[in-house]
Amino acid sequence: MLRPINNKVHFRKAQSMADALAVLEHRTRDQDEYLESLSLLMEHYEDDHSPIHTDQLTPIEMLKYLMETSGMSESDLGRLLGERSLGNAVLSGRRSLSKTHIRALADHFKVSADLFL
Repeated sequence: MLRPINNKVHFRKAQSMADALAVLEHRTRDQDEYLESLSLLMEHYEDDHSPIHTDQLTPIEMLKYLMETSGMSESDLGRLLGERSLGNAVLSGRRSLSKTHIRALADHFKVSADLFL
């Protein structure tokens, strides 16, 4: 049963469910409608609790924002990028994002690669 999202814990649970549904190759109509409704609830929560203007963020600020909203750590980022130490290096500005990193981030967060350029 869908309910309003009132805190970060509920948001992360909703995000996990949305992620699981989003990657299904063949969803039923009910699953599509549930995913759409869940996405609207998540968007409403983000609008109320994360009033951030993403068009004004640098690529690294955008990455930090996406990591925070998804509960991702520096180590998680490093593992996603292929080397655990890369997380801190990228976030601190010591390393730039490569095209491969950008593709991995865009796929993981389900956003346009342009956000990281």
